[in-house]
Amino acid sequence: MDVVHARCAGLDVHKQSVVACALTPEAGQSLQSFKTMTADVLLLADWLRQRGITHVALESTGVYWKPIFNILEGEFEVLLVNAKHIKFVPGRKTDVKDAEWIAQLLQHGLLKASFIPDAPQRELRELTRYRSHLIQERSSEVNRLHKVLEDANLKLSSVASDVLGVSGREMLQAIMQGKDDPAALAGLAKGRLRQKISELEQALNGRVKDSHRLLLKLHLEHIDDLNAKVQQLEAEIAKLLPPFDQDDLLARLQTIPGVGQKVAQIIVAEAGTDMTRFASAGHLAAWAGLTPGKNESAGRNRSARTLKANRYLKTALVEAANSLSRSHDTFLAVRFQRLKARRGQKRAAVALARSILEIAYYLLVRGGVYIDLGATYHDQRQKDKVQQRLVKRLEDLGYQVSLQPRVAA
Repeated sequence: MDVVHARCAGLDVHKQSVVACALTPEAGQSLQSFKTMTADVLLLADWLRQRGITHVALESTGVYWKPIFNILEGEFEVLLVNAKHIKFVPGRKTDVKDAEWIAQLLQHGLLKASFIPDAPQRELRELTRYRSHLIQERSSEVNRLHKVLEDANLKLSSVASDVLGVSGREMLQAIMQGKDDPAALAGLAKGRLRQKISELEQALNGRVKDSHRLLLKLHLEHIDDLNAKVQQLEAEIAKLLPPFDQDDLLARLQTIPGVGQKVAQIIVAEAGTDMTRFASAGHLAAWAGLTPGKNESAGRNRSARTLKANRYLKTALVEAANSLSRSHDTFLAVRFQRLKARRGQKRAAVALARSILEIAYYLLVRGGVYIDLGATYHDQRQKDKVQQRLVKRLEDLGYQVSLQPRVAA
């Protein structure tokens, strides 16, 4: 095989150590082990520099590659490689053997680098990912609160759509204070919930113990703490977004049905705004894990499950696709219902998630906004309603829209 990179190195990275194997024309193969403290990684950079190394490859091992990458990226051509692509051949396996194998693959140009965004995008990505974790944790905590209410024979969630709304919070506060009169608790309802006073009285007739009151207090405190952290993250995310929001990019992404503010931010944070790194919309969908896998052996096709890939982007897009199940006035919503009837909701959601991401790809490449006029309208009133909603959305973005028919000259 031809040598593609004459001066290269392979790194086998672990939590507390990294083994480096340098390949150069004059010295051949050189091996050295380093610790992973910052001072030791700087010594690794000096060791590579002394040998004139130009290209470095390392395996994406958990998060342990990040300290190495952060220091080496500015001076060397660093390739972060999927562990699946450099699986070592069977035989005697050691850290030194792994480093040698990575260096040899890099030397002959057999490695394909993973997509690593620049530092500003990585900073934005860290914040949006942590926000997603906090939102998931908050949902779990709300479910635990529902469990406590059910255990106390309180069926509040069966009557109130939002247990943590204004009325629900006041009722929960009264319960924690020791009040157990169903009529008095139901009297705390506000707004349209007052139309269900009689149902609330039945739902609030429970068997509340001191342990239930303590758990309710702890759950609500945790939820409030998570809400405060999410708000703090959103404020910091808003500070980092302007460089990525050129030409009202985030607002244009939100013209896609199902895509809200948070999903648009996640698309930008995960995939970025420069689509030249992806060969096509299908390549971007495969990178996000929204395409079927391919596993064929001896002429037989095995499991074609989607890969894990970028689980943050994939999860956000699938949630956006599932939100389309509650509407029937856009092309994507109609397509979701059609696929759901044939393939089930989960596969329909993945298919629609891919469609949303491909639409976002073309908005990023070509500019403009997404206009959905492909829904099947049952009557003129429904068509007019959809068109009015579309006109308002475009006018909010600063476009002048007229639906008046053209008059022939």
